[in-house]
Amino acid sequence: MANKDKNKNEDKKRSQPVSKPDPETLHTTDPQEHMRGPMSSTMQGIKEEGKKNDKVSKEEADKEREKNM
Repeated sequence: MANKDKNKNEDKKRSQPVSKPDPETLHTTDPQEHMRGPMSSTMQGIKEEGKKNDKVSKEEADKEREKNM
């Protein structure tokens, strides 16, 4: 009987994930916005700079592309 309980507990431990998602990133549309750390900070910086530099509208970019073809 004790052996069955031990096996059930071991099976239960195996079925649980090793790591769980961080509470601050859980249930968000873009969890990377809330992540911290050197890599996440770098990626967020790149994303923000990309938004700043994206001042050319799609129409202007299409015209420029057609002009160069």
